[in-house]
Amino acid sequence: MDDDRTRWDLRWSDRPILDPTPPALLAAHLDLVPGSGRAIDLACGQGAHAVWLALRGLDVVGVDVSPVAIERANALAASHGVSGRCRFVLADLDDGLPPEAQGSFDLVLCQRFRDRRLYAAMQALVAPGGVLAVTVLSRVDRPGATSSFLADPGETIEIAGDLDVIARTEADGEASVLARRPGTHG
Repeated sequence: MDDDRTRWDLRWSDRPILDPTPPALLAAHLDLVPGSGRAIDLACGQGAHAVWLALRGLDVVGVDVSPVAIERANALAASHGVSGRCRFVLADLDDGLPPEAQGSFDLVLCQRFRDRRLYAAMQALVAPGGVLAVTVLSRVDRPGATSSFLADPGETIEIAGDLDVIARTEADGEASVLARRPGTHG
C-alpha cells in the first residue's frame, strides 16, 4: 500500500489540477447520467470526474490511495462550490471497498483501475436503474503486453456481470463498459 501511495503521490504532485470533466465513456452517454442521487468514483485521482458529477447534482464519494490526490480533489470541489456534495476518502482499493462504499449508488464510476476481486462488489453497489461505468487499460492492441494491470480481451463482460450492457468497447489499449441495473432510478 505504501508503495502505491508513494508512486501515486509523486505522479499527482507533478500534474496540474484538472478541470471538472466527464469521463469519455459518459460524455458519449450523458442521458444516462442522473441529475440527482448518489455516485461513487473509485480511484478518483484528483477528482475531476467526481466534481463534474457533483456539479450535475449528485452527491459523490470519491476514493483514492493518494493523499495528494485527495487533497487536490477537495480543493477542486471547494473551488467549484460543491464541497458539500463531495466526500473524498483515502483508501487503498487493493484492500477492497472502504466502509464509505455502503448502500447503493445511482452511478458507480471506475476509471483506469483494475482489480478483478472488486467486480462483484462494484456491481452490487449499483442501485435499481443505476449505471456502472468502467474503463480499464487493456491488452487489446498491445501485442506482448503482460502487466497485471491490463485487462484481458473480453473482460468487460465480467465487469458488467448480470447488469444490462449498454455500450462496450475494446481498442487502443483500453476497454470500457457501460451497464445498467434493471429497475427504476431513484
